[in-house]
Amino acid sequence: MQKRQRELSALTPPTSAEGQSENRRARSVGVGHAHAKAIVLGEHAVVYGAPALALPVPQLRVTASVGCSSPSPDGQGDVSLTMTGSASRPVATQASDSLRRLTDEFRATMGVAERLHLDVILDCAIPAGRGLGSSAACARAVVFALADLFGREVTQSMAFDLVQTAESVAHGRASGVDATAVGACAPLLFQEGEAQELPIDCDGLFIIADSGVMGRTKDAVELLREGFLRHSGARERFVRRATELTDEARHALADDRPEELGRRLTDYHELLRAAGLSTDRIDALVAAALTAGSFGAKITGGGMGGCVIALTRAEQAREVTRQLREAGAVQTWAVPLRGRVEHAL
Repeated sequence: MQKRQRELSALTPPTSAEGQSENRRARSVGVGHAHAKAIVLGEHAVVYGAPALALPVPQLRVTASVGCSSPSPDGQGDVSLTMTGSASRPVATQASDSLRRLTDEFRATMGVAERLHLDVILDCAIPAGRGLGSSAACARAVVFALADLFGREVTQSMAFDLVQTAESVAHGRASGVDATAVGACAPLLFQEGEAQELPIDCDGLFIIADSGVMGRTKDAVELLREGFLRHSGARERFVRRATELTDEARHALADDRPEELGRRLTDYHELLRAAGLSTDRIDALVAAALTAGSFGAKITGGGMGGCVIALTRAEQAREVTRQLREAGAVQTWAVPLRGRVEHAL
């Protein structure tokens, strides 16, 4: 990684007269950060306008480093990508369509005229395909790395719009909750593009357990959509029940009722399981968390794999973690309810 950073530092922007004044403000390498997220309640229904509760996961971070060099002879900019970090083996690869679209949109939005070659390094600790927002976090980190590189100011609204650009390419229709939560400092209530910090008067921990199986969000979305089409009123019933559970959980968080919050988690898991979005391994992890004394547990994210999130007392966390691992979890993380993220950008 250090060698790669030195290579990036050696890259310098072109020295044309047109580019000199802007490039004096630019750095040789721009750096940006983001973190993972977990959906506490509201996945899938949030796409249809229902509320969702989202939790930042600061233990899992991504750092983007971006350098630039002269464009190709045809004058067109290009993007190369290197992935490193605990979530992936070091590998240089072609930039994805979403990354290319993101960099193009950044250039257009921020008025970066030069078609420079961009060399992107993503050092990512967020496992992909687990419902933890890895694609949105990588996109956000790149946005702020580009802003750092070119000396631009990026508002939260701009960052959201740019990340949504990448998410729409990667996943199709995106609610926006991931794009918001991967830069959040505290748990959020998200609904129809608007987010606000959740009032919390509960102590405890969320334990996130990785099943080791990549989720299949697109398959899950299609499965749910087909079910809605087959059964008249199914979508309305699903969204109504999801909204009820999420609202009840939000009030439980604010009123120091962790037992009630836990029950709503488990109820939401049953809603998703009934829709065919869970798996035997996920169900086993949920059962293990409940047996170990958790207030409640559920699948988190798109479904058909991914992670489980369980709410527990701090003193129960060790036992909950032990039983989750015995049930097949490949790794776990503990996130305090009252924790705050100090390095969201």
